Amino acid sequence: MLFNKNSRIFKEPYIITALIILSIMLFLAIFAPFITEYKPNATNPRNRLQPPSSEHFLGTDEFGRDVFTRILYGIRASLQVGFSVVILTLIFGVFIGVLSGFYPKLDRIIMRILDGMMAFPGIIIAISLAAIWGGGKINIILALSFAYFPKMARIVRSSVISIKDLEYVESARAVGAGDSYIIFKYILRNAASPILVQATFNFALAILDEAALSFLGVGIMPPAPSLGGMITDARSFMTVAPWLIIAPGLMIIFSVLAFNLLGDGLRDFLDPHLRGKIN
Repeated sequence: MLFNKNSRIFKEPYIITALIILSIMLFLAIFAPFITEYKPNATNPRNRLQPPSSEHFLGTDEFGRDVFTRILYGIRASLQVGFSVVILTLIFGVFIGVLSGFYPKLDRIIMRILDGMMAFPGIIIAISLAAIWGGGKINIILALSFAYFPKMARIVRSSVISIKDLEYVESARAVGAGDSYIIFKYILRNAASPILVQATFNFALAILDEAALSFLGVGIMPPAPSLGGMITDARSFMTVAPWLIIAPGLMIIFSVLAFNLLGDGLRDFLDPHLRGKIN
């Protein structure tokens, strides 16, 4: 099994570093109401643009809102978007990838459609859909999921094609096993590694692109806190209140870094060709 007491997965430095960062982020997101006494949208014009202090750990913004509080809730929003995008991407990407890889007649049709979608950068597709559907968390999740699932589908398809003709799959087919049994019992179980690695990269990309969409004004709509939206609001005050842009920017960097490290660590651990090089 992947996660057992004798596994070396928790000895990989990339994975350990990523899990530490993600644990801190998850703790801050879950316990935000207990960590800070302020509300994320509570304004106090008399305290606007206050520098970091014991009362306001990361200062206040142009409306007197506590920056630290808004970052905590912004992390929560980013993780919610990332998790939702990964789930939807897995559902659609795995389903379409299995159909394409397992049934050659469908492969020709599905792959041509996905090739057309992948001709455009994912962020362009997401921006276009967000502009059509409007901002908001739900629309952003759907837009990013639609933009990401073609790549997941292609990865799943490649894994299915490489696995479906192996001897143990042929043996199962020879004894009368149906397509559904073969897919769930043999193919998906053995394709789990590349799917899991790609899911972690999609999580990082979803956080980054959600921040980009919010920065462009088509993401999570204000006054709801989002890391990208906070950076947008801070552009006019960079010289007088640099903490407004530095704090959310660092959180985006650490978030994306953690998931990329996790993906790299899992890839190195699960890939048998790389495992011998790193052990």
